[in-house]
Amino acid sequence: MTDIKRLFDFPYYQLEHKPNKSALVTKYDGQWTPMSTQEYLDKANAVSRALLKMGIQKDDKIAIISSTNRTEWNIMDIGILQLGAQNIPIYPTICAEDYEYVLNHSESIYCFVSDVEVLEKVRKVQANTSIKDVYSFDHIEGCKHYSELFELGNDISNQPQVEARKAAVDANDLATIIYTSGTTGKPKGVMLSHWNITSNVLDSTPRVPLSDGETRVLSFLPICHIFERVLIYVYQYAGTSIYFAESIEKIGDNAKEVKPNLMSVVPRLLEKVFDKIMLKGEELTGIKKALFFWAVKLGEQWEPYGANGAWYEFQLKIASKLIFSKWREALGGELGTMVSGSAALQPRLARMFGAAGMRVMEGYGLTETSPVVSVGLYRDNMYKVGAVGKPIDNVEVKIAEDGELLIKGPNVMLGYYKDPEKTASVMTGDYFHTGDKGKIDTEGFLHITGRKKEMFKTSGGKYIIPPLLENDMKQSLFIEQIMVVGEGEKMPAALIQPNFDFVRDWIELKKYTIGKSDAEIATSEIVINRIQKEVDKYNTKFGKWEQIKRFELTPNVWSIDGGHLTPTMKMKRDIIKGIYQELYDKIYRA
Repeated sequence: MTDIKRLFDFPYYQLEHKPNKSALVTKYDGQWTPMSTQEYLDKANAVSRALLKMGIQKDDKIAIISSTNRTEWNIMDIGILQLGAQNIPIYPTICAEDYEYVLNHSESIYCFVSDVEVLEKVRKVQANTSIKDVYSFDHIEGCKHYSELFELGNDISNQPQVEARKAAVDANDLATIIYTSGTTGKPKGVMLSHWNITSNVLDSTPRVPLSDGETRVLSFLPICHIFERVLIYVYQYAGTSIYFAESIEKIGDNAKEVKPNLMSVVPRLLEKVFDKIMLKGEELTGIKKALFFWAVKLGEQWEPYGANGAWYEFQLKIASKLIFSKWREALGGELGTMVSGSAALQPRLARMFGAAGMRVMEGYGLTETSPVVSVGLYRDNMYKVGAVGKPIDNVEVKIAEDGELLIKGPNVMLGYYKDPEKTASVMTGDYFHTGDKGKIDTEGFLHITGRKKEMFKTSGGKYIIPPLLENDMKQSLFIEQIMVVGEGEKMPAALIQPNFDFVRDWIELKKYTIGKSDAEIATSEIVINRIQKEVDKYNTKFGKWEQIKRFELTPNVWSIDGGHLTPTMKMKRDIIKGIYQELYDKIYRA
């Protein structure tokens, strides 16, 4: 079988061409437990047989909510899809009320959960939904375990029905509905067909540096997000061993155990890793400290393909051996490539990790585009710091007159579920309006310059593009989050969440007598003055009308649970402004 058109074709392709004894690997009770391609498909088929006996029809919806990526998720995915039913992945971190909305809007009739915490949220709202039953991946008292499906599907007499259902699934049939974590209002259900995602996998694969069957990858970004999900299918297509990380907190430990060659990341993770590295550097003394910061300064100047010349490359080899080798060891020692998505990556981080031999390939896409539009690749000169690579094959990027990116290709969604008006509002013919602004340079690299809706005018009529300022300011170790404000006001200003952990260590290092609670840090004149220096430094890169004239520090961490951020870590601008209305008024009304 070489003709891949539907999502469940990928594991069958792997079985035929690149069978792997460690296709999916999850840690149970402290032990990495591999599952072969054959067992993966045997279990998926048992699930399909069980679901048939449970009365699952074509186009029925089954929800999956998992706190971590794991083997079970993938078994359920294939077991559902090959019956012509749809998998409804739900972000585990959203509130119970949002669970209720998504379960009802999608008309899901069964729900599979990972653990107690997720189960409790589902139980709160289950009575208000059409959910017939809930199954869990962990063994939880009072909840059916998903292995009951293997027992029910143990009888293979209805396997011919499964095969008939599989054969009836068309490439253009709906495969999944992914609810985007919009920064305003209720989530939108993005309908993606088998071919939307499959074509994106096939067209993205040439940009992912995988050696068939030899590469180890570590997966930890939520598989309910289309970015990681597409990568999981890419890995299956390549016959790669996929290790599922235990949690984001254990990434370092898991990386040391697995020694991955590749993993996907989001900029926030790289920022945190880099912050920890810098803190360790600050704790060094004497020649060790001098060497560390010499290497960092060298890394900040890094350019790909040896563009800085032979003398720079010679110094880099020394820095690599003395300093950067320790950075690599902290992530397993064999990590050569990271694929970054979901938000803009600071150029400084791209340079630092590139200098350290762990190149970060930045990509761009949206849930509505399945998601990959463009991505970098170090090979073939398809990489540039500050760009999101070049568009992949079969995907066309057009720049509208106002600078908005329009996308056309087989990856563009079927539409928003139950919302034809919203669908029509984002389409012009076959082109999808991304809402992002960008440009394509003379070498064909795509650059994202901001969100159309995020751009605003001051009362003086000057245009401000917040993400440009924010991405630069976030390079500061003192600034964890920043939101530029000032629409209709006389000047741009900012609400800033300090990097509380870094500031606490800085206070200790400097031996300041300052309280170390978040609230005390946010009101400390010493901290405010130090962050003012950072703002002043980055302001110099911008025109006078764009510069941050005033800022206020927020007294707590911006989080998903606090309502500041979406599950994909994007800022909910209106909500953040509302939460800190007093600070906003202090800037403009005091």
